[in-house]
Amino acid sequence: MAGASDNGGWPPDGGSSDDLPDLPEEWGVIVIPDDLSELSDEVEAVRAELHLAPPPNRWQRFARRPAVRRLRRAGSLLLRAPVLIVSMAILVTVASLFASAWPGTPRQPATQRTSETTPAPGKTMPALDLIGADGQTVPLLGKKPMVVIITDGCVCDRLIADTVAAVPLRVSVLAVSVTAPTAAASPGTLATAQTPRADGKTLLYLQDPTGHLRQLAGLPPARPDKRTPSDGTAATFVVDDTGRILHTYQHVVSVEGLKPDFARLN
Repeated sequence: MAGASDNGGWPPDGGSSDDLPDLPEEWGVIVIPDDLSELSDEVEAVRAELHLAPPPNRWQRFARRPAVRRLRRAGSLLLRAPVLIVSMAILVTVASLFASAWPGTPRQPATQRTSETTPAPGKTMPALDLIGADGQTVPLLGKKPMVVIITDGCVCDRLIADTVAAVPLRVSVLAVSVTAPTAAASPGTLATAQTPRADGKTLLYLQDPTGHLRQLAGLPPARPDKRTPSDGTAATFVVDDTGRILHTYQHVVSVEGLKPDFARLN
């Protein structure tokens, strides 16, 4: 009859050894088979449950080295940057397409400015040679400070007379047209530059055959051989003593709107 030593130190009746603790009760009954191969199915099940992988091969051991891991991390970072850039470009393109195709409030077309007065900061009067009533050339810049009234297609006798009366003494008033200059037959106005006025002011009727001043004022070109279309108003330049154009008035009916600029010519 075998003793306790023949059973690995365990009592033959299955009791507990005095030197070892008892097994937990929740383990239940533990049966050790005589052939351990009978536990192969349970071993495979436990491995599958614990996701135990087989031993790594040589390539896997090489890939798990610290230097190789650092290279893999660097490569992944380098790959993320272009992917991120391409993704952002695609998102921006799609967003711009949606924005352009999305119906919104209609944009109002830009309207051209047609105000009576157009400031012309920094613009200077060109050095033109006009033709006087006596056929002589008159340097335009030699008459500054000045008020230039373009009279094509306009009956401007009243406007010219009121302008002469309103400007300071040293300011010249030039009535310019593309046709040969003719003075109005009103008292106190003279056609020639040589004859002085009684009030000491300068009034000249000049010809601009090239129509350069009309173009500078933004008016359509006028032809001397045809009647110039007009709305009954005159374009006017106010030029200081340095030749700088203070204002360009495209449609002048009365001298009242010009007087604030006349005060700047003193």
